[in-house]
Amino acid sequence: MLYSCKLKGACNLPVIYNKKINTAGTSNADVPLAEPGMYQLDITLRRGQSLAARDRGGTSDPYVKFKIGRKEVFRSKIIHKNLNPVWEEKACLLVDHLREPLYIKVFDYDFGLQDDFMGSAFLDLTQLELNRPTDVTLTLKDPHYPDHDLGIILLSVVLTPKEGEHVTMLMRKSWKRSSKELSENEVLGSYFSVKSFFWRFQTQSLRLSDVHRKSHLWRGIVSITLIEGRDLKAMDSNGLSDPYVKFRLGHQKYKSKIMPKTLNPQWREQFDFHLYEERGGIIDITAWDKDAGKRDDFIGRCQIDLSALSREQTHKLELQLEEGEGHLVLLVTLTASATVSISDLSVNSLEDQKEREEILKRYSPLRIFHNLKDVGFLQVKVIRAEGLMAADVTGKSDPFCVVELNNDRLLTHTVYKNLNPEWNKVFTFNIKDIHSVLEVTVYDEDRDRSADFLGKVAIPLLSIQNGEQKAYVLKNKQLTGPTKGVIYLEIDVIFNAVKASLRTLIPKEQKYIEEENRLSKQLLLRNFIRTKRCVMVLVNAAYYVNSCFDWDSPPRSLAAFVVVEDMLEDEEEDDDKDDKDSEKKGFINKIYAIQEVCISVQNILDEVASFGERIKNTFNWTVPFLSWLAIVALCAFTVILYFIPLRYIVLVWGINKFTKKLRNPYAIDNNELLDFLSRVPSDVQVVQYQELKPDPSHSPCKRKKNNLG
Repeated sequence: MLYSCKLKGACNLPVIYNKKINTAGTSNADVPLAEPGMYQLDITLRRGQSLAARDRGGTSDPYVKFKIGRKEVFRSKIIHKNLNPVWEEKACLLVDHLREPLYIKVFDYDFGLQDDFMGSAFLDLTQLELNRPTDVTLTLKDPHYPDHDLGIILLSVVLTPKEGEHVTMLMRKSWKRSSKELSENEVLGSYFSVKSFFWRFQTQSLRLSDVHRKSHLWRGIVSITLIEGRDLKAMDSNGLSDPYVKFRLGHQKYKSKIMPKTLNPQWREQFDFHLYEERGGIIDITAWDKDAGKRDDFIGRCQIDLSALSREQTHKLELQLEEGEGHLVLLVTLTASATVSISDLSVNSLEDQKEREEILKRYSPLRIFHNLKDVGFLQVKVIRAEGLMAADVTGKSDPFCVVELNNDRLLTHTVYKNLNPEWNKVFTFNIKDIHSVLEVTVYDEDRDRSADFLGKVAIPLLSIQNGEQKAYVLKNKQLTGPTKGVIYLEIDVIFNAVKASLRTLIPKEQKYIEEENRLSKQLLLRNFIRTKRCVMVLVNAAYYVNSCFDWDSPPRSLAAFVVVEDMLEDEEEDDDKDDKDSEKKGFINKIYAIQEVCISVQNILDEVASFGERIKNTFNWTVPFLSWLAIVALCAFTVILYFIPLRYIVLVWGINKFTKKLRNPYAIDNNELLDFLSRVPSDVQVVQYQELKPDPSHSPCKRKKNNLG
């Protein structure tokens, strides 16, 4: 049995031991195993040396787990891109016997993917001398590959025996110090027995460590605009490159689009990172050259120290690429954090009348031009789930819930060994785009590997019915069919309709990390069928136009002749032929190149089909808000045309387009019509967002009736 005193990376219990070291040494093998909490184990995780490289760049992002008796009792911070990490972190544990060794496991962190195993070792607690600091060097091994050299981990440990009363006193002191952090859980009574007290403290400490480890809230927003690159290094045989840029801040990553065949790319991309540290952080930037069929070439790297930048101010940075050639031009702005929070079900913003009135006032129609990026307020109550899939061999699961809105990602605590978990958590988000989709995913926590997927739902914000508790049937990863279990949510959305309409005409926010498209025969066939449907619509339209030329209906043909008489022009465009590399590629490279072409065809078919389906769904009133917005825009344009001649409107539009770069050299190019259509769901997305009807057997009332029967 283990009792963890560690709540937030620092040790709450003081290290108390006899400074007179017994030179003869005290063996623990003969120490009697007595009352719970008899030993205090103080561990300092020092550093690692020569760890295994698990990432593509020849580095790793290592972190360490401590386990006793199959339970994780400590997890270190992540050290990014380092094979010789220095942690200097302390953990303080209470153990009731020394039979169970301390297991140390090292993993390479991969955001959104399965963490890679980097080796493990164990420390026999019976071999430690009591009351004596000991430096320990552990050699990491992989049980499946015992001959591999995976590096070493350096620790400092102190094992101290504790009397029952003294331990109780220490726990009370620790309880007083950490009472604020334990406010999320029920307050313990003062008349518990020592054994019961320890058991409750252990349970709540582990639960809180999960909450603090998973539910990190950010302190600010880093807005980055990637403008251009200048004089980049030529990596291809034609004297050019196909550059793209990767950004990384902690676990957050962003990859820019690829600019083909240029040394002076113009990206004009904007994205946001969350700032978790008060003092700032370091943004790692690397430039790469895309090569089909082989490893991408490294162009150069640079960094941005956010602690050196002032807040609420836009900074133009021209960064010299190290280990390469050229510059990158960026705009960086640090702003205060938006209203994002996690709380218990008893703490509800919208149930507090005063707070609700403030939120309604913030998004009232009178405050149209106040902070256009702040469109609305979202509150999500994650209540419980029922009938989840059993992911463990014991027939149970350790479920936790992930709530995502665009790039805002928050998590609940884990409910262990339960298929009907109750979370009772309230999440609040700021809405930047009312056409965003709320994604709620349930995972099973596995301490030794990445979490197992249990189910997911995707809910468009515009389809939410405020204040209604609903049971959502969990779907598979592709959101195409049901999986086992339902989740109960209660969602409220408050937004300013005018701000939401204006934000519809600007580019849609891109996710930091999106799964790379893979070649799929089923997906390729589906995209082909979707494209064929759109093409058939065009073919039918062509037949209709041809019937006008054949004068099948003279009135219709006459009207068409008058309309198109002055609009027909013959244009010829010469397509530039891409230069072909004279290099002879190997068979493997050709296979990769064919795969790249197939993926490109698959993506093009998807874009063409989605474009046609979005136009159709706009007229089908799939999203009433967007259809009404289109009607209002057309009516407004009609009224403007009635009072202002078309030539003046075209003149103003042309002047605006031609002078846009002069007025704002770093403005991001966009097309308002395409931005509008990007908010309309395609047929595939309509299926993904469609709610499935829950099985009546999931209803609590129904179950009670069945039980009575």
